[in-house]
Amino acid sequence: MIAARNNIHIQKLKAQLKKEFDMNNLGEAKKILGMEITRDTGSGSLWLSQENYVLEVLKRFNMIEARSIITLLAGHFKLSSRHCPQSPKEEEEMSRVPYASVVGSLMYAMVCIRHDLAYAVSTVSQFMLNSGKQYWEVVKWVL
Repeated sequence: MIAARNNIHIQKLKAQLKKEFDMNNLGEAKKILGMEITRDTGSGSLWLSQENYVLEVLKRFNMIEARSIITLLAGHFKLSSRHCPQSPKEEEEMSRVPYASVVGSLMYAMVCIRHDLAYAVSTVSQFMLNSGKQYWEVVKWVL
């Protein structure tokens, strides 16, 4: 995918690349890496959206019916290592929870578009290998 402010630059780059590589012009991109691309050629604006990706994540983790919140990481969550599993039974229960998968999904959204998730994702990532029920509640809150 090639992007530039000036179409002449794009044409020059394409010509150079065609000399070295066998390539096809697939037209304007509408989607890349799960992000939808919207353009306003009049104003020269470009927008990226992960709305469909986020909806799929919510469906996959049975959170599609969850209500929306404004605060990504509420103050009533006080997380520390004492929230890690304290017994083999708790460890076994948490091994069935898709904690790492949810956090990874949130990370992808954070890196691509939702930079506002950075603090919440970094917080829940700290105990990725030893997360407890309280951390799972926080991850669901973020979703």
